[in-house]
Amino acid sequence: MAEEEVNYASVVFKTKKNPRSEVQKEEEETVYDEVKVRNEAPEQTADTSQFLPDKKADNNSCCCKVVVCSLVSLCVVLVIAIVLIYLFTLRDANQVNELKHNQTALLDENHNLTNLNNILRSENENLKRNVDNLTVKVGNLTRTYAVAESKIANLTAEKQNLTTRNQELETEKNNLTEQIKDLEMKNAVSVTQAQKLIDAYCPKENEGRQCKACETGWGVFQSSCYAYNNAEPSKQRTWEEAREDCKGKISDLVTVADEKEKNHVSGLSVPSQGLTEYWIGLRAEGGKWKWFDGTNLADSLWKQTPVDGHCAVSDQKEGWKSVSCGERKRWICEKAALSL
Repeated sequence: MAEEEVNYASVVFKTKKNPRSEVQKEEEETVYDEVKVRNEAPEQTADTSQFLPDKKADNNSCCCKVVVCSLVSLCVVLVIAIVLIYLFTLRDANQVNELKHNQTALLDENHNLTNLNNILRSENENLKRNVDNLTVKVGNLTRTYAVAESKIANLTAEKQNLTTRNQELETEKNNLTEQIKDLEMKNAVSVTQAQKLIDAYCPKENEGRQCKACETGWGVFQSSCYAYNNAEPSKQRTWEEAREDCKGKISDLVTVADEKEKNHVSGLSVPSQGLTEYWIGLRAEGGKWKWFDGTNLADSLWKQTPVDGHCAVSDQKEGWKSVSCGERKRWICEKAALSL
């Protein structure tokens, strides 16, 4: 039998992510060792191989088994890979569908948000316009308020003035009312006094009236009537009191215009009961001698240093004297004579 050289190619099967059993690992290691031994001893004689015919057959059978097992494992691996790929693909498809759904929802939401944003922008523009309009209105109202406030202040001041004026008018009204009452009373008194004056100046005589220049008890000189009051010491009066008595007789204390009248007044200063001094209407005021109506005394009538608080008296013998206005004296009254 001819000598044959048999070389076996070493075949290594690798499986990815395919777990192998312990038996398969041992068989593969056995076959791998045998093949390696044969490759390492290619130059053995044919005679040696002749003695191992059964062993070759067993090796061939084992190789077939290994190949078959490897193919089966590979198929299993492929099936598992396909299943995994399918599962992953299915999961990815579901994820893609979910992402598409989410994308569609997001697009819808984005569209809604865009519309809402446009609406908000429009509303914002409207609000800005409204704010501008309100700002203008507020400015107008502020100016109107300032004007109104100024008017209110003016009206308040005017009201205050009117209130003050009303009070003044009310006071004037009360004063006028009092004056009217006084005038009414004075008119009534004046009528009575007028009647008395008529009776005094024109007394009834034999059912008729005979009028005189001065009433009874008064003496006439030039255009005036004079009456001297030679009151008793207990009834004498101060300068002011004497003047009040004259006023009650529609007259006043005597005044002197010239030397002739002065002499006439001196003649009326009749001494009685040792009393010779009579009040006349002259007193010291502001460092000057003045008549009760405010006119100054003529220097030609009397030169006497005025002393405030002093008044003048007429003495028939000694002429005029300066005495305190508070002393009590007799007095002389004067009033206009009736023109006939």
